[in-house]
Amino acid sequence: MIKVAIIGAENVGKSTLMNALLGEKISETMPVPGTTKRVIKKVFGTVKIPKTMKNPFGGADELVLIDTAGLYDPQHELRGKVLSEGKFKELIEEIVSADVVIHMIDAQYGLHRGMEKLHHILKFRYEKPIIVVVNKIDLIPKEKVDELREIIEKRLEQRPVMLSLVTFEGFNDLLRVLVYYAQYAKNKS
Repeated sequence: MIKVAIIGAENVGKSTLMNALLGEKISETMPVPGTTKRVIKKVFGTVKIPKTMKNPFGGADELVLIDTAGLYDPQHELRGKVLSEGKFKELIEEIVSADVVIHMIDAQYGLHRGMEKLHHILKFRYEKPIIVVVNKIDLIPKEKVDELREIIEKRLEQRPVMLSLVTFEGFNDLLRVLVYYAQYAKNKS
């Protein structure tokens, strides 16, 4: 079993992504930040790793998606509104126990400094494979999308998946990257 945690600031589209990946409404979504107040886990199903990819754990594995509450307010350097100190610590523990992390960024606000710091801690201290996803690219001009991609690539030292969960642009790219990272996830069981 490979645990995939979806993290990001409030109202970035974490629950919408989980619902899109599962093909059904599991997580509640609203335009109001702070809708998800706890961790929601759901089995994605068995993902078959293509023969062209090297998979040290066999040809298929089960993914469990973990939808998390917003860690930060996207407009301010503040912890998410619905998270108490205890809930914040629980959420961080859940993220640290994940095998793969999907770090979502809102294209309208860019990379939050708190999320950037958490990204580097997860990547370097905990050696987590991280997929960077910039969501809501349908809400900004095309030239801003390219500029944002370059900025995020420079700050996080990896190429982000540019995504719109409205038009589904970039969705297949995300699926390919998710399968790629899943094949290298550390097997904890």
